[in-house]
Amino acid sequence: MTAPGEWRCAAASVPPGRTATFRLECGGRSVSGFVVNFDGGYHAYVDRCPHVGTPLDLWPNEFFTEDGQALVCSTHGAIFEPDTGFCTGGPCAGDRLTRLPLRVEDASLVVTCP
Repeated sequence: MTAPGEWRCAAASVPPGRTATFRLECGGRSVSGFVVNFDGGYHAYVDRCPHVGTPLDLWPNEFFTEDGQALVCSTHGAIFEPDTGFCTGGPCAGDRLTRLPLRVEDASLVVTCP
């Protein structure tokens, strides 16, 4: 059962090198986010580039660079570390994605409002 302000999915549905998108209701507003599995570690972020606030994925649920080693903003090409959200290149270098609380509970990923 999913509580308000919470999103769940089976951890097995997000294998290494893959992502999953979701929406959360947080304090009366809808927040778009995504979970990334990078090197077997799960991380959740708000789907908003710190540069101009656009979603990262031009094509639905496509966040990784071609080599699978970084996340990329499709609008202006900003590059982010998948495990930290830190921007290593592009117009927002030195900034970072907004992390969302994520925990693994049994065999599920659980993302909650900050």
